[in-house]
Amino acid sequence: MPKTNRQLLTNARNLRKTMTPQEKKLWYGFLRYHYLHWYKQRVFGNYILDFYCPKAKLAIELDGSQHYTEIGLDYDRRRTEFLREQGISVMRIINPDVDRNFEAVCRQIEDAIEKAPLSQQS
Repeated sequence: MPKTNRQLLTNARNLRKTMTPQEKKLWYGFLRYHYLHWYKQRVFGNYILDFYCPKAKLAIELDGSQHYTEIGLDYDRRRTEFLREQGISVMRIINPDVDRNFEAVCRQIEDAIEKAPLSQQS
């Protein structure tokens, strides 16, 4: 596991307190009481993951409009590459899907968990 960038911890704490409506919906409507333990706004290396389940080695990233700029796409590509090198799968979900297709998003997450080789890490 890469060394945690301690400077990001304060930012992650602030992000936990100011979640987007889609993050709140996914957290309170599905992940908070999931049978696997999930973290919100988890620092991993030099990145903050929207949601992370260490047992499934799965990160969920909710994408708003900033992710579709050239800079955002490049940043996301580098982050995904880094996480994959660490053995973490990344699931990208666009905000409108959380708003309009919430049940389908939850099924998609469950499908990804079923395909993940669950680790002993909690």
